[in-house]
Amino acid sequence: MELIGATWRKSTRSGTQGDCVEVADDLRGVVGVRDSKDPTGPVLTFTPDTWRAFIEYAKRP
Repeated sequence: MELIGATWRKSTRSGTQGDCVEVADDLRGVVGVRDSKDPTGPVLTFTPDTWRAFIEYAKRP
């Protein structure tokens, strides 16, 4: 799947060490996640519902 037109962003909580992921959540029907050190490498894709569930789970104390 090509994510043409995706706008990739890092978390505002990312540190300066470069061990980050980037997320593209501005595409219809898919959320892309990739390693920020390898922007031309593989991308994991999720449905928006699955991504929201993951984020909600990650926010739990």
